[in-house]
Amino acid sequence: MRLGLEHILDLNGYDHILFVLTLCLAYPAREWKKVAWLLTAFTAGHSISLGVATLNLFNYPQAVVEASIAGTILLTAVFNLAQPPPANRMVRSESSWWRYPLALVFGLIHGLGFSSYLRSLLGAEESLAEPLIGFNIGLEAGQLVIVLIWFILLNFIVQLTPVKMRSFFTGASGFAAGMALALLLQRL
Repeated sequence: MRLGLEHILDLNGYDHILFVLTLCLAYPAREWKKVAWLLTAFTAGHSISLGVATLNLFNYPQAVVEASIAGTILLTAVFNLAQPPPANRMVRSESSWWRYPLALVFGLIHGLGFSSYLRSLLGAEESLAEPLIGFNIGLEAGQLVIVLIWFILLNFIVQLTPVKMRSFFTGASGFAAGMALALLLQRL
């Protein structure tokens, strides 16, 4: 569990934090249950590919995976910009069911990014199931901590500044897209 928490909260691996924040940007704090389910879909995908790759059942070029991770952040930011929030950030009017399978697929990609490191750590283990479950529980807990901190900061932004939420959402999604594009170009 500790390794999963450290993985998601490590500022050197900010791409994972950037992805989680970009993913939850589309939701107001009052829809925290939807965000929790969205993160669970991401973790499920992450768990599947992490397990498959850690068991050496799937081989892949690491450079392609790292570029693909940056691509998932970029696509999420672009989807946010293509479907801007309503003027009243307290209500999300349109259906966003498609974000759940997308989070699952993007989780598959992100899981591949950490598998080689995890494989080297768990190489001597007799059973990989328990460490993988613990890692993913830690990952999920860390993601929820990030989102909790985000929603607290978002509340302060709304309460203490005159910024319009639509402008903030667009700016934050644009910033995430720019960061993701820079990561993508760096990893190509």
